[in-house]
Amino acid sequence: MRSPLMRAAAPFAIFTLLVACNGRDGNSADVAAEEAATPASNGVITLTREQIEAAGIELVRPTIGTDGGTVELPAMVQADPQRMQVISAALGGRVVALNRNLGETVRAGEALAIIESREAAALKSGLEAARARATLARSNLAREQRLFAARVSPEQDLIAARTAAAEANIALRQARQQLAATGGGGGALNRVGITSPIAGQIISRSATLGQTVAADAELFRVANLSSVSLALSFTARDAAHVRPGALIDVTAAGRSGKARIGFISPALDPETRLVPAIATIDNRAGQWRVGETVAAAVHLPSSGGGNIISVPKTAVQSIGGKTVVFVRTPTGFRMTPIAVGPSAGDKAMVLSGLSGGESIAASNSFILKSELGKGAGGDD
Repeated sequence: MRSPLMRAAAPFAIFTLLVACNGRDGNSADVAAEEAATPASNGVITLTREQIEAAGIELVRPTIGTDGGTVELPAMVQADPQRMQVISAALGGRVVALNRNLGETVRAGEALAIIESREAAALKSGLEAARARATLARSNLAREQRLFAARVSPEQDLIAARTAAAEANIALRQARQQLAATGGGGGALNRVGITSPIAGQIISRSATLGQTVAADAELFRVANLSSVSLALSFTARDAAHVRPGALIDVTAAGRSGKARIGFISPALDPETRLVPAIATIDNRAGQWRVGETVAAAVHLPSSGGGNIISVPKTAVQSIGGKTVVFVRTPTGFRMTPIAVGPSAGDKAMVLSGLSGGESIAASNSFILKSELGKGAGGDD
């Protein structure tokens, strides 16, 4: 069975053989046909429309647009740092209750755990004492105001009562703030509740019931995953063309979406020597999972800010160290060297060599490369 390449190239071989046989008879028209079918060393291949159709060579026109190609690289899905909260124990103690588990959704201010601690008892008793002193100071101030109004008590006693009431109120506010910093609540005098400051989903839980934890030990991580971040790393060359707001096509197994660059680091990572960048992608459907690796295609702007030319990758061939395409002419094709830039899917950006109005060979252009090689180095 013949390969697709042999079947596609067959019309050329048959045509060349027929012309060669007729040429021996000295017919001038056949000699001219032989010359027309033989590839020239200057990159010109003469073919008829019937031969082009028989070889299955597809003709296309370059695409003209403003997209400067894409940079394709892997990306890591991460929780948005502005939508994630590490929840730790504000004081040391023993975990006596866990109200929420890994993966559950929580509201802002909802208690996740309860810690039993001697420090909590001291803070709560201090608050009660400060509240009592503030109540007493306010009562004394009210009494001194009545006595001063009745001309029974001197003004200095009224001033002293006002000062004592102000100091007691300050002490009360301080005691409340100290307890609030621990989370407050918890029910009993020696217990405090660990609450979530944001609404979201619990993505990490290191607390265990009965565990003794130190102050500032991480207990939970809560993240709002309605949008997630993508962590990317560009080479310095590619990063020079990427700007905040650049569109990204994100793909994974059975999923796709759009993201936009939000941050590009002004400095290289000292270990990888790459430029870190962060993008944001909508995740209200919950299809992107924190920690997974996805494919990202970052769209680049046109280098000159104007229209650029792109051609199918199947149209681009390499001959003699040059990147070329085959441009249609009235008598066949002409090999045209081009300079290519970044690719975008199945398209290659053309930096120079084409004006955009040409018709070029796309599918099966490798047959033309083969025929050109025969003309330059002899048939096999």
